[in-house]
Amino acid sequence: MAAFQQEITISTKGRCDVLDITGAVAGIVSASGILTGIVNVSGVGSTLGITTLEFEPGCVADLKRALEKIAPANSDYAHNARWGDENGYSHLRSALIGTAKSFPVAGGKIKIGVWQQIVLCDFDDRPRHRQVIVTVLG
Repeated sequence: MAAFQQEITISTKGRCDVLDITGAVAGIVSASGILTGIVNVSGVGSTLGITTLEFEPGCVADLKRALEKIAPANSDYAHNARWGDENGYSHLRSALIGTAKSFPVAGGKIKIGVWQQIVLCDFDDRPRHRQVIVTVLG
């Protein structure tokens, strides 16, 4: 079994910034030379998420609105009291969305739907430089 791994560094705005990373992941899959297998996309950190959605403004806004209802940014979190910061909500959002996703690779390409993009969500309360580890196995 072959393995290929690369890291992507992405600058974000924080506060539920949602960025399409499909092209970057596809580029790594292509560079790997692996035709059949799996690609794992893993964000490093406890205040970000990796997921898929149709990356268009309406869907992105709907995701942000849903997360605000589930884990509001301005609520009183025990994490905030413990550490003296204000990002308790970002840790909950990360736990709910998850920090990694895997996708099949066939014909040297990621097998995702036409309207399905891979996105990085930065839930933290400030801009960050995020690392995403992309591992292709096959």
